[in-house]
Amino acid sequence: MQEKIIILDFGSQTTQLIGRRVRELNTYCEILPYNKFPYDDPGVIGVILSGSPFSVYDEKAFKTDLSKLIGRYPVLGICYGAQLLSYDGGGSVEPAPSREYGRALLAHSDTSNPLLHGIEVGSQVWMSHGDTITSLPTGYDIIASTDEVACAAFAARDNKVWGVQFHPEVFHSSCGTQLLQNFVEGICGSHCSWSAESFIETTVAALRQQLGDDKVVLGLSGGVDSSVAAVLLNKAIGKNLTCIFVDHGMLRKNEFANVMADYEGLGLNVVGVDASDKFFAELAGVTEPERKRKIIGKGFIDVFDAEAHKIKDVKWLAQGTIYPDCIESLSITGTTIKSHHNVGGLPQKMNLKLCEPLRLLFKDEVRAVGRALGMPEHLIKRHPFPGPGLAVRILGDITREKVRILQDADDIFISGLRQWGLYDQVWQAGVILLPVQSVGVMGDERTYERAVALRAVTSTDAMTADWAHLPYDFMAKVSNDIINQVRGVNRVCYDISSKPPATIEWE
Repeated sequence: MQEKIIILDFGSQTTQLIGRRVRELNTYCEILPYNKFPYDDPGVIGVILSGSPFSVYDEKAFKTDLSKLIGRYPVLGICYGAQLLSYDGGGSVEPAPSREYGRALLAHSDTSNPLLHGIEVGSQVWMSHGDTITSLPTGYDIIASTDEVACAAFAARDNKVWGVQFHPEVFHSSCGTQLLQNFVEGICGSHCSWSAESFIETTVAALRQQLGDDKVVLGLSGGVDSSVAAVLLNKAIGKNLTCIFVDHGMLRKNEFANVMADYEGLGLNVVGVDASDKFFAELAGVTEPERKRKIIGKGFIDVFDAEAHKIKDVKWLAQGTIYPDCIESLSITGTTIKSHHNVGGLPQKMNLKLCEPLRLLFKDEVRAVGRALGMPEHLIKRHPFPGPGLAVRILGDITREKVRILQDADDIFISGLRQWGLYDQVWQAGVILLPVQSVGVMGDERTYERAVALRAVTSTDAMTADWAHLPYDFMAKVSNDIINQVRGVNRVCYDISSKPPATIEWE
């Protein structure tokens, strides 16, 4: 039986981060909508209530029946979750005189309480709320305070219930990991047995039972998620897995050949399809970003479907869907708001059952599984790359010449990051071909050629990102190499926008 922590999502932007922090403690957890608690699951050992954009006294605020949780499981409320515990128990929650946001230091910490073991006065926490708890229910005590927030943390005397009005899951709460460890291990009793190796062992066994001797087809992208899914399935079912890698003509320079060689080295049964002519024809003259994506998405489905039908008796479609995809695909009311399926539409069109062996994992866990499976580091550490490829890094219409220019410039940038030892310090990097031309001088001649923008960001989960502060010497070398070696480019810019308000990709 898999022991687990349940995180009830009340709409906080940091709910996924709570999940990641719990997983980092080698404890399995699931993030579920606030109204979808699995009362019949015997593996649940504790519950965390997330934050929320609402106030607990709002008519539209998300609520759950806490009486079914309190006394049955240890419960930890974070921010809104703490306020909900207080408000529901008869305490008071009111608008704070001023918004309590940012760094704060604990002015009082009851380290005798099991939640606060090892958390001393002066520890930094991160506040982010407009309401505050002004009185606690009967039977609850304050166990931590800051200079501005009297009730930074509280505990129930007779039940295993705790609440904190700060966010232990964020990096800026220096004591956050200790607090979550105190709850997960010390209070809930987790055995901390969740690991890449245990995941592989249980998942391979489950896949063999689920798939039997059925044949499975999987669409590869060259990215880490689909690659790890393929190696995991290959370990489970071997020859019954066929992988299809479609080249839509907008991959990075030499990527099709390089990735095919990698896959063959991993012993995968891979069918490579060069469909670039089809995609270039269908994209001709198209400039609107979403239309580009839809054309490429439909074209991929058509090519994949045609290739898959050449394989007899296929019953399953496998995908590299990961846990953030599943979470983001559902609102907290259970309504689908965004499709993340790598090859969306295929299961229905091909009448196949869906197999998603990585759907429980965060990105860093996928990489850990890849390492445990013995995959090469350059595949595991590969930067995220958009499914439509360079089509959404060319602003404007798509032509073979534009793709050639962008591939050459991008190759210089990415190769340079590797050569300078900077690649692994960056979450994602690439070059964008701008729809403008600028005047330049090469030799004694005036030029009027294209401009490109370099983009490199640092991040932990792509929810937020900052521009990478790359060395000036490196930037000068890359700019010089692109202008000298890429025919058609005479100007290089660097994008220093953060996310938010910008996005990582330009389209």
